[in-house]
Amino acid sequence: MKFHLASTMLMGLSLAASELWIETEQFSQKGGWVVDQQFMDFMGSPYLLAHGMGKPVEDAVGQLNVKTAGTYFVWAHTYNWTSPWTDKEGPGRFQIAVNGELLPTVLGCRGKSWEWQIAGTVVIPAGKTTIALHDLTGFDGRCDAVCLTTTSNPPTIRPVPRPPAPAGEFDFVVCGGGIAGICAAVSAARLGCRVALINDRPILGGCNSSEVRVHLGGRISIGPYPELGNLLKEFGPLNGGNAKPATQYEDEKKAAFVAAEKNITLFPNYHVRSVIMDDRRIESVIARHIETGFDIAFTAPLFADCTGDGTVGYLAKADYRMGREARDEFNEPGAPEKGDKLTMGSSVQWYSKDCKTETSFPEFSYGLEFNDQSCEKVTMGEWTWETGMNFDQINDFERIRDYGLLVVYSNWSYLKNHLPNNEPYRTRSLDWVAYIAGKRESRRLIGDYVLTENDLREQKIYEDGTAATTWSIDLHYPDPKNTEHFPEREFKSIAKHQNIYPYPVPYRCLYSCNTDNLFMAGRNISVTHIALGTTRVMRTTGMLGEVVGMAADICRRHQSLPRSVYEKYLDELKELMKKGTGQRGLPNNQKYNQGGTLQKDIN
Repeated sequence: MKFHLASTMLMGLSLAASELWIETEQFSQKGGWVVDQQFMDFMGSPYLLAHGMGKPVEDAVGQLNVKTAGTYFVWAHTYNWTSPWTDKEGPGRFQIAVNGELLPTVLGCRGKSWEWQIAGTVVIPAGKTTIALHDLTGFDGRCDAVCLTTTSNPPTIRPVPRPPAPAGEFDFVVCGGGIAGICAAVSAARLGCRVALINDRPILGGCNSSEVRVHLGGRISIGPYPELGNLLKEFGPLNGGNAKPATQYEDEKKAAFVAAEKNITLFPNYHVRSVIMDDRRIESVIARHIETGFDIAFTAPLFADCTGDGTVGYLAKADYRMGREARDEFNEPGAPEKGDKLTMGSSVQWYSKDCKTETSFPEFSYGLEFNDQSCEKVTMGEWTWETGMNFDQINDFERIRDYGLLVVYSNWSYLKNHLPNNEPYRTRSLDWVAYIAGKRESRRLIGDYVLTENDLREQKIYEDGTAATTWSIDLHYPDPKNTEHFPEREFKSIAKHQNIYPYPVPYRCLYSCNTDNLFMAGRNISVTHIALGTTRVMRTTGMLGEVVGMAADICRRHQSLPRSVYEKYLDELKELMKKGTGQRGLPNNQKYNQGGTLQKDIN
């Protein structure tokens, strides 16, 4: 595997004599602040987040060159993140220091939306100037950019990035470095494709990474092609469990697995932000580095959307759907009579540790009040801590993630500071709280076939069946007990399961019906909301990614498009699926979290 390193952009881009911008994600020293790219499609860029779980983090520091000495107004683009739930001054407080001088105004604790807030004025000499973000609370203060102005007017126009540079020559571009994307990239690379693998975080694995900490689910080596899934034996973590210590998710094993492939060039920290189309085909995708802001263009005959959110498909105007289908659309017995926007939610997982001596936690109360009956008397939270089912998992996602943080901190503050007889919590401290939320559902791209509940229940087997999905139809809903205490503000979920026979997912669900050179693998494949309940778990998405990699190589060899594999070369795909692209003969080390009892196997 080759590894792409972005060149560093010059910080302090001047738009006009009156404005000097600094993007905080470009700070050379992040201190304890972290880069959060989850919302950059709406923000225009990532931002720095002071994720200290109630303890102030170290300063983030950057430098810029000021050409003209003088008095400058210092502005921060920031957001009072608890404002959707309370009018109180928010907890994400921070200050800015310029050349070591701490400016007087506390930022990030007022307002109702992302806005420019003035930190103060300062006399700055010509030459190198140091800008520092000084966190005051550790409660997820955030700063997107700092701007110095020579007038008292707030900043206006964001700097325009320079044109994208070419990324290189590739046969296949895989967007998304989760389990599906990893398997798609490696499968295609082992068959001879030159592959670019784009991941918008520094760590591979998506929800199975140490950043989110969801264990793999589903079964491998079952169904008509039992060699599918051997790839997962090579890199899948050996132990299961959600919200466990970082080492349990074996990030280094995933990195080594991809690095071993000479035909893969990995582009970590790149977020796909736009596409260039040639009629119904994607000509190139443009991705931006989440720290440097550097854009690069990926041009190839074939692309795979493994982003989870269907980002590439959406940008390419591929057909997609969100929410629940009406019952009469596909005659699914489990569908609601009327379609709606309800999706499964996102989880902010967390856990605490026993410090053996009494510990403290700040008072945290920002619009969500707990009492002895409504609080969660637990020391960790995993998948059931799920929010945002009634919100848009794309457009409202910052609010959804922030509510996940709000409930963790609010509940923990109550347990530590107000719960009578709180003996179990007195010596415990928060040890890990995710700031990258684990999504289950958003856009589902439409292929030449849409898998439905009836296919699964009635065992409608199609000639283009591929990897078998084995997980139950597992759909999540707000927990009624949680609703009693927090109506329309739930943060706990329940799961309703319906066991299925192992079911081979049709190949026609793995490519777009109207974007001709786009594959998809992961939770954004062509299924209904109900069918997503089984196909979304990561061992299944990994095997479907493996199939997509095979199909990409068939397209490369025949200079054809994904639909042609179904129409002309299906027998070739079947032969590849019989062999698999993973090492054969390895013992199955993926026997945890396989799901419910299967009703029968398919051969």
